[in-house]
Amino acid sequence: MDFILYHNPRCSKSREALALLTARGLTPTIVEYLRTPLDHAALRALLGKLAVPVRALLREKEAAYAALGLDAVDDEARLLDALVAHPELLERPILVRGERAVIARPPNRVEELLP
Repeated sequence: MDFILYHNPRCSKSREALALLTARGLTPTIVEYLRTPLDHAALRALLGKLAVPVRALLREKEAAYAALGLDAVDDEARLLDALVAHPELLERPILVRGERAVIARPPNRVEELLP
């Protein structure tokens, strides 16, 4: 089964997760989500595989989070809109394998999906 890694090469945690995978001989499909942002449908599919609420995908320490006042937003559709418009808000890294996914923070969480 193939792996997909939603990756930011500038993020140390994302690089660590990728290193863990490659050390096991796995070559995931890399999606640099800052270059290729996810749309609403892709985010909904990812949420289904993660089985988490939208808020779990948000990086609360990003400047855009505060600037958009997302702390006070309870509407999941608005949070998804924010993620689509500001991909830097997406928590990283995220590893997908089939119908399951994990937010790999800490990076060793990738092991939850390994064979």
